[in-house]
Amino acid sequence: MMELNALPPEEAQAGFLSCCGSRRWARAMTGQRPFGSYEAMAEQAAAIWRGLDREDWLEAFAAHPRIGDRAAIAGAGSEQAGVRDAPHDTLEELERLNSEYQARFGYIFIVCASGKSAGEMLSLLRARLLHDPREELLVACEQQLAITLLRLKKNFNCNT
Repeated sequence: MMELNALPPEEAQAGFLSCCGSRRWARAMTGQRPFGSYEAMAEQAAAIWRGLDREDWLEAFAAHPRIGDRAAIAGAGSEQAGVRDAPHDTLEELERLNSEYQARFGYIFIVCASGKSAGEMLSLLRARLLHDPREELLVACEQQLAITLLRLKKNFNCNT
């Protein structure tokens, strides 16, 4: 935490932006420093995230590669490890349903992929396609928050 708290504002903001693609969220997090613990930072991260508007959420979603995107799997590191070795037909189905999801909701399918297999993500995608747009936006927001919290812990070396 001390390292994060000591960063110049521009560097802290860039670090937060690597955790969540919403510029407004990253600016707000930068302004909330210093943090005494990961828990305090996570609490602020959630409060700020939930206080943003739809456009901020969509900006964050747009910073993600699609789940199962063959070109992006290597760059997603461990976050999409569950799709790295997925069967070809599973990847094709993820691609097809991702397109259907984006056409239906106007943004990419957001899921906290850590620890999930390609099959699990495919099942989640199928189920979430049945949501109404308002419900799905809230589900996607909570998934984005889960991703953000994992990235905060990893990127800022928080061991608690």
